[in-house]
Amino acid sequence: MNATLLTIRMLWWRELVKFVRDRARLFGALAQPLGFWLLLGLGFHGSIRLAGPSAPGSYLAYLLPGIVVLTILFTAIFSTMAIVEERRSGLLQAALVAPVPRTALVLGYGLGGTTLALLEAVLLLGLLPFVNGVHLTPSGLALTLGVSVLTGLAFAVLGFVVAWHAASTRGYHAVMNVALLPLWALSGAVFPIEGAAPVLQALMRLNPVTYMVSALRQGLFGPGAAGAVGTPAACLLITLLFTVALLLLAVRTVRRPLPRT
Repeated sequence: MNATLLTIRMLWWRELVKFVRDRARLFGALAQPLGFWLLLGLGFHGSIRLAGPSAPGSYLAYLLPGIVVLTILFTAIFSTMAIVEERRSGLLQAALVAPVPRTALVLGYGLGGTTLALLEAVLLLGLLPFVNGVHLTPSGLALTLGVSVLTGLAFAVLGFVVAWHAASTRGYHAVMNVALLPLWALSGAVFPIEGAAPVLQALMRLNPVTYMVSALRQGLFGPGAAGAVGTPAACLLITLLFTVALLLLAVRTVRRPLPRT
């Protein structure tokens, strides 16, 4: 195994070990999305009506794809928060002078965050037997897993880019919360795009997270599911392009000098 692959594997494995050893982090990563799901799903159960032949059996069912995406976003993003502390301690600088391409750092941290996000998503998808209206086929399962992997990778490398420039973990938290929550709220995760005001509809159609949620929705409930935007193929393509764009941004970022703190 060459040095580049060994570095990627080492960083990937280290992220997994750190996550498994931190039980509080494991609990928090699942408890917060589950709390959102139950609170919003039961609280708005009778307030939001979903029409159409492909409508899920309940508002709880409608929320599930968005909650899965929320879990992936936060798990992937905050897996890279350690980069801020590693830069302050000098560990990142030591890795940068190693005789391996800096791209290996992007892929190692990115794949580590992606794996953790996918594991969390799979745990949440274990709730599917208790959700009405799920129509999961082999192609739907492939779409669900594929989009989950791309979503995790996209936001893990986005977290890498932000952590590269962040002066502190508090600053990192602030930037990511300001960016992530509006993206998620305007993705069709909480309410269908059809019922939103025209301005919000335009923003939602420009939001790449909308297509991640829509792809998961159609993977779980079938093509044309209520609240979905675009075809499964179109959603997958947009998610792929967004992921590639963020990967290129991360590679470009890591090739620059490390900012001083």
